[in-house]
Amino acid sequence: MKKKVAILFGGRSTEHEVSRASAASVLRNIDITKYEVYPIGITKQGQWIEYSGTIEKIENGEWEKDEYYKTSEGQKILFNRGVDVVFPVLHGLCGEDGTVQGLCRLLDIPCVGPNVMSSAVCMDKVYAKYVLEHFKIKQADYVVVTSVKYAEDKENIINIIEKKLGYDLFIKPSNSGSSVGITKAHNRQELIGGLEEALKYDRKVLVEEAINAREVEVAVLGNDRPEAAVPGEVLPAKEFYDYEAKYENAESRILIPADMNNKELEDIRELAVKIYIALDCAGMARVDFLVDKDTNEVYLNEVNTIPGFTKISMYPKMWDASGKAYKDLISELICLAIERNNN
Repeated sequence: MKKKVAILFGGRSTEHEVSRASAASVLRNIDITKYEVYPIGITKQGQWIEYSGTIEKIENGEWEKDEYYKTSEGQKILFNRGVDVVFPVLHGLCGEDGTVQGLCRLLDIPCVGPNVMSSAVCMDKVYAKYVLEHFKIKQADYVVVTSVKYAEDKENIINIIEKKLGYDLFIKPSNSGSSVGITKAHNRQELIGGLEEALKYDRKVLVEEAINAREVEVAVLGNDRPEAAVPGEVLPAKEFYDYEAKYENAESRILIPADMNNKELEDIRELAVKIYIALDCAGMARVDFLVDKDTNEVYLNEVNTIPGFTKISMYPKMWDASGKAYKDLISELICLAIERNNN
């Protein structure tokens, strides 16, 4: 009998459109001889709708404009088919941050990807730093800014950042993804603008020293015995890999394997697995690194527990380069979710 798999897509985060593109790729590649698949779309307003239309309408956003899905009959009850597995292709808040994972845990339904705690910690860049400092993982120096402190003592906070980190700097919302709300500051004016931009997306902001680095990513797969794929390198079209460079600029390129010798490739794979285990991840994660162009030192950038699955995304491409086809990768992720839920 086929396993029933619910594919969750859309969501309320700033990555709604990226989620739709990822879900379309998953739906086109999942093995329908093994799985009975039904997509559940989540609108930006938070409505959960079982969708039975075309994949193209998921990709282009037309799916929720169908008049049928605006009726009470069209808005189905969550998991009304007694699903066997949930595959959340939901990037960012209210999907990647432990919320959906907690719901699945309450319902005792296997969920693809890490558990509640791992998802929440990895989503929060600040707390991921706190945890990984315990494991002596090399990371960029940083300062944490909250909206309350910034409003109360803006000048002093700016002075602290400049004294500790200098320029250049990256300013990031602590809880966000796909580089949404991230800016680079070369001076005080850009720092202030970057802080105010990041605070639109989160009450907590991470300010990091900017390392003159290459961006290398590693796909990790597994539960108690995780494995890492061939690392890939991002060659952004812009100064850094922001949202536009990732999804809208055709001049951004990826290189698989990354431009490193065999020992360096193996070392960074081992480090990715170490970080994955330290954060108690399961199922999947993409571990992103910064490799200093001058010293070749490796710094952790971030960990993504629901990495992109679009046709241009690094996670499936790195596994494909490692000999695991997209269809097989999806099947393995579903099996890993069932395995972890049973243990």
